[in-house]
Amino acid sequence: MPPDLHQIELLSLVALARLGDEAYGVTVREEIGRLTGRDVSMAAVYAALDRLERRKLVKPWLSAPRAERGGRARRHFSLTAAGRDHLGRERAVAMRLWNGLTFESDRGRR
Repeated sequence: MPPDLHQIELLSLVALARLGDEAYGVTVREEIGRLTGRDVSMAAVYAALDRLERRKLVKPWLSAPRAERGGRARRHFSLTAAGRDHLGRERAVAMRLWNGLTFESDRGRR
């Protein structure tokens, strides 16, 4: 099992799983922002993706060049089998941590 992930790495894995074939740096950053309400830098996202690639949890692939003059290919990322397994374990741990936990503010909403 790979060592524990930093929060931005875990958020990046979740974003990759949600985005599928549309996952590249910009869309990963946007998805993290949409899900968390936090603004993360592109540098932090690319550093996280690089660390995840080195740990063999994600693999990069190049898209076709964009249909515009001088259009370049984008470097997309997808989860590897090890990345999917790791994400599943992280989800199971989080669910166990939250299972049965309530807060005072939750009781007033019922």
